[in-house]
Amino acid sequence: MSLPDGSEVGGLVDHLFRHQAGRMVATLTRIFGAGRLDLAEEVVQDALIKALERWPFHGVPQNPTAWLIQAAKHRALDMLRRESSFDEKSAELLIRWPVVAEAPRGEELDDQLAMIFMCCHPDLPDESRLVLALKTVMGFSVEEIARAFLTKEATIAQRLVRAKRVIRDRSLVFEVPDGSELAQRLDAALDVLYLLFNEGYAAHGGDNLIRAELCEEAIRLGSLVVAHLRTGVPKSHALLALMLLHAACLPARLPARVDEAGDLFLLSEQDRSRWDLGLIAQGLAHLDRSAEGNEMSAYHVEAGIAACHATAPSFEATDWAYIAELYDQLYAIKPTPVVALNRAVARSRLLGPEAGLREIDTIQAHHAMRDYYLLPAVEAEWWRELGKHEPAITAYQRALACPCTEPERRFLLKRVQSMTHAGHGSW
Repeated sequence: MSLPDGSEVGGLVDHLFRHQAGRMVATLTRIFGAGRLDLAEEVVQDALIKALERWPFHGVPQNPTAWLIQAAKHRALDMLRRESSFDEKSAELLIRWPVVAEAPRGEELDDQLAMIFMCCHPDLPDESRLVLALKTVMGFSVEEIARAFLTKEATIAQRLVRAKRVIRDRSLVFEVPDGSELAQRLDAALDVLYLLFNEGYAAHGGDNLIRAELCEEAIRLGSLVVAHLRTGVPKSHALLALMLLHAACLPARLPARVDEAGDLFLLSEQDRSRWDLGLIAQGLAHLDRSAEGNEMSAYHVEAGIAACHATAPSFEATDWAYIAELYDQLYAIKPTPVVALNRAVARSRLLGPEAGLREIDTIQAHHAMRDYYLLPAVEAEWWRELGKHEPAITAYQRALACPCTEPERRFLLKRVQSMTHAGHGSW
């Protein structure tokens, strides 16, 4: 048997971390108690470190997931032996994690859902809820979370410490809540899944434009939420529909967004024959389920916009009038500058680039858009469509000065080069 090199092992462990760490931490938190969240994370981290140390020299086990679970279980048992409740907790651990790793059972799925809701407890500060969920449920590193929030790693670390202190000091319960408390925390939980999906679909930094595993995890957890009797409400279905349709779906439109070199394709350039019609159908089915109630959330409207794109036979045949109307509805619910920019793009497709440029100054006035590369990039495309090379190049250069991924940076540089050589194109 040939031994894998360190990079191969690192990639495999990272993959398993994304798919298994949250599940393992959730089960251990149920056993140890919410106040021992740090201990649960430590046990799982130790198992992953052990894999990184052993697998390059001894080979990757036939069932890597089972190996990690056994390593975490043995480490947990070692720690439990120091406690007076050893017999009770170790018995539960052995029941939850048998010798052979099986498919997740109902209890394990409930543990993951309970973890999401604990992270969204109203006693936790708003800014800590998303951070804690991304760290414990989805396995984000502090560095990744800091990049997603466009803030310092030290700030994220402090938020995590404060959140865990609140959980411990106020003895928060690890459970899926009931009644009005469930409704309140469900909104926060859906926000977490939405942020996770967006970080995967449009990564804020690094070499990869798309991090498919994060999108997969967001969709997996969204499917878990809609499958639960108490959380499978219309807006949950709307969010799942949005994720399925906006990615449309993981094996389909995500690869269609980039070429073999990992460079960006615009929507108008994508090969729609690569879109997975079966998964689009699933998204549309969840969109239908979301219409069962009277509530109209932002997720409903965004899913409607995604459905328009996913079902259009071509870019030219897209119903931009209806999409612009939906963006008006979305802005009434969610009046953010990013929504305003997307609405301006839809109007520009309907009325011409001048319509978009008329709205650019108002959008630029928002402080949050100062480092948002898409704002000057979109402005540049409008100037480009009008044949105005000088303002287009200036706007592209402003976009290049903002944080973005390497594929996005390469795309912008190609645009500048094409404009410098008097090239033409369309958005």
